[in-house]
Amino acid sequence: MILSFRFYISAAIFAITLLLVIKKPKNIGIGYSALIGAAASYALGMINFSSVIAVWNIVWNATFTFIAIILISLALDEAGVFKYAALKMARMAEGHETLLFLFIIILGSRISAIFANDGTALILTPIVYEMLVNMNVERKYILPFIMATGFIADSASLPLSVSNLVNIVSTTYFHISFLSYARMMILPDLVSIAASLGILYIFYRKTIISHYATQTLGNPREAIRSPLIAKMSVPVIIVLIILYSVGGIYDVPIAFISVAVAAFVMISARSSGDIDTVKIIREAPWQIVIFSFGMYLVVYGLGLNGLTELMVFLLSHIVSLPGPLPYVFSGYFFAFLASSMNNMPSVMLGALSISSIHNANYLIYTNVIGNDIGPKFTPIGSLATLLWLHTLDRKNGIKIGYGYYMKVGFIIALPVLTFTLLSLYLL
Repeated sequence: MILSFRFYISAAIFAITLLLVIKKPKNIGIGYSALIGAAASYALGMINFSSVIAVWNIVWNATFTFIAIILISLALDEAGVFKYAALKMARMAEGHETLLFLFIIILGSRISAIFANDGTALILTPIVYEMLVNMNVERKYILPFIMATGFIADSASLPLSVSNLVNIVSTTYFHISFLSYARMMILPDLVSIAASLGILYIFYRKTIISHYATQTLGNPREAIRSPLIAKMSVPVIIVLIILYSVGGIYDVPIAFISVAVAAFVMISARSSGDIDTVKIIREAPWQIVIFSFGMYLVVYGLGLNGLTELMVFLLSHIVSLPGPLPYVFSGYFFAFLASSMNNMPSVMLGALSISSIHNANYLIYTNVIGNDIGPKFTPIGSLATLLWLHTLDRKNGIKIGYGYYMKVGFIIALPVLTFTLLSLYLL
């Protein structure tokens, strides 16, 4: 097929926008870089006002849900809930670092499931680092735990529609209820977690020391800074899951539920007097919200001008393959797209393409899996990874090189992605 000149203009705008996001000249925020790209697309006629409305209709639910979930998770973090859980697990491991490695991955997977992958990257990473430093673990032995936390943030973000912005966009676009989505993705999520745990351990087993000192660990109860919010944490999670489930039956957008619960938590946190809610709002990752919308507009222009048509052409050939190959190769295709352009715009392009292909509903889920796990191939693949790298650098002074990250990402993510896609085929 022949691509138009407009396609190459859109591709150039996208490439320049991505370069600005990666390089951050003059420390410009990633959100502003994406807005510059969106403005260029609009000014050059690659998109118009109706495109802006179309993109907003696709992403508003995910955007408001993301903001709400992050505010809830930050409030619980300020209350000391996640640090309490991490210290509890460290004590349960009784000085055995392999057990601690296992427990941290399990904790990260549960945080990702309920509070989204970005919540794990934003909250658990600094807690794990601080805890290991306090246990006098050498810096070189901390790396496996940090990498495992970053990896599991994405690879365990499959089970619920709220576990990843990718999931929200896809379920909103295809009108999939909370429970219907969960029924399809629970098994792939368990396979992804098990594969992640096994492969991460095999890769880092020589740099995980056998024992660590527990006497320097603080009392978990001392981590709680707001007893009121800490006691509310489990009921809030239960209420969220129930409301998401019931809301799905009546087609209530999950953003309405998430925002209402977030408002309740923030009001409770403020009234407790133990938590600075203004600080929480100020430190929330607003740049990611701006980035999402701006990059969506840039990539929507790319899709309008030929990329979506090209994707439909390629996917039509993939779905004609025998056995599990359509599941595996479509997942690889979506993963490659996500790792090269970021999974937020990638999942939207995938959804637009899938809607033009008949009798291949499984592509909805291979698109989600590819865009949840595939981004681990590159640092730009997911917002959670960008947030994770930023948190490591800003709070802990740890810089992880792109070359090292991509090497580890490819070795670990490819088999995890493959096993997860095969588990979907077996359903």
